[in-house]
Amino acid sequence: MTVQAANQFIVIEGPIGVGKTSLARRLCTSLAAEGVLEQAAQNPFLERFYRNPRAGALPTQLYFLFQRAQQLASLKQQDLFAPLRVADYLLEKDRLFARVTLDDAEYGLYEQVYAKLDIQPPEPDLVVYLQAPVDVLLERIAKRGIDYEQHIEREYLERLNEAYARFFHEFAAAPLLIVNAASIDPINNQADYDELLAAIKRMKRGRLYYNPLRSRGI
Repeated sequence: MTVQAANQFIVIEGPIGVGKTSLARRLCTSLAAEGVLEQAAQNPFLERFYRNPRAGALPTQLYFLFQRAQQLASLKQQDLFAPLRVADYLLEKDRLFARVTLDDAEYGLYEQVYAKLDIQPPEPDLVVYLQAPVDVLLERIAKRGIDYEQHIEREYLERLNEAYARFFHEFAAAPLLIVNAASIDPINNQADYDELLAAIKRMKRGRLYYNPLRSRGI
């Protein structure tokens, strides 16, 4: 199975627990694509942040910034005949998280570092934004059972969800498919996955709100 040639770089985005990495991995298999995936488990400050957000926010965010910058820079250095790629993050999400987690002084320092790095990430051909209510995110976080994630606070997820909604309300850098991820399970339900994959392959321009329940007449 192949994807339309126009969509050579597909990005899956959304808040913690919405299922973006699992979907990105499954798309890589279906589309014979190379994965560009976050390595959250490698961040030595992440558990500290979830246990004590104020103490761990700045080192956690700077580690992610350096990690993402290095990963995306390596993509830019590859040739023009690169394969189809599926990523589970936009670089812009780094700033989104920073604004949510850092105080004003820390964010000022973060912005100085960000500017010095002069990151020029590849532009996506399609962004898939998975959205879900906080109750759904908390349920999925609990279900996947990563120890340090069990310390994530509801208020943090609420602020993160609101930040994502504001960001994508104004997003115009690439075609955008907004998916009601609370009503589907594209990882464990083959029909859900097939429908979503078809919607991704059809998407060429503009923005589209994909609600599978509505498409089924429910």
